[in-house]
Amino acid sequence: MAVTSKHIYDFLIKVQSISKIGLLYSKDPYALSNYKEINDLSTSFLEQFLEVEFDRPNYFQRDVYPTPNVSVRTVIFNDKRDKVLLVREAKTQDYSLPGGWADLYDSPSQTAINESRQEAGADLRDLRLVGVVNRTPFKSPTSVPEYVVIFEAKLNGELKEHEYETDNVAFFPIDNLPLLSKKVSPGEVERMIKAAFNNEVIFD
Repeated sequence: MAVTSKHIYDFLIKVQSISKIGLLYSKDPYALSNYKEINDLSTSFLEQFLEVEFDRPNYFQRDVYPTPNVSVRTVIFNDKRDKVLLVREAKTQDYSLPGGWADLYDSPSQTAINESRQEAGADLRDLRLVGVVNRTPFKSPTSVPEYVVIFEAKLNGELKEHEYETDNVAFFPIDNLPLLSKKVSPGEVERMIKAAFNNEVIFD
């Protein structure tokens, strides 16, 4: 495959995005130093590539017009559709639907695929949009305003290895869910699962 300008641009954007996430969440001084260097280098390359100075508001700064963040959650039933796949967060030891923040330039469906593979070791097929809901009313006043895009998908093959953020992946009866993560209220999870089960579309 011939490398085009778009490939180079997409690569630089991805590197820049990873460095920003690292700077935001990492606590290790050595890692922070490396992320900052990667951020500075990728910014310099982007400036030269685009011939634009990045000293103005842009998509990596928070002084642009404020909008909600976007996350994705995926509902995956077993074959009998009486159980749903949940992942347990290693730090908090509570469960949630596979999902997370959408990365820059990833489509919602690609985010669902990526997050399900990372958190649950699940390869997906037959994705269906269930809805888009505003999670801000359910959260504390200090939380980040958020829209969550919900998909239903089928498991393609067996579960594989998953990343370190989750330490258990299992199907649970939809009427007997385990302790749920504080990031998503039980009412929200139940609404998402119910909509997926009934082939409904929900919003707001």
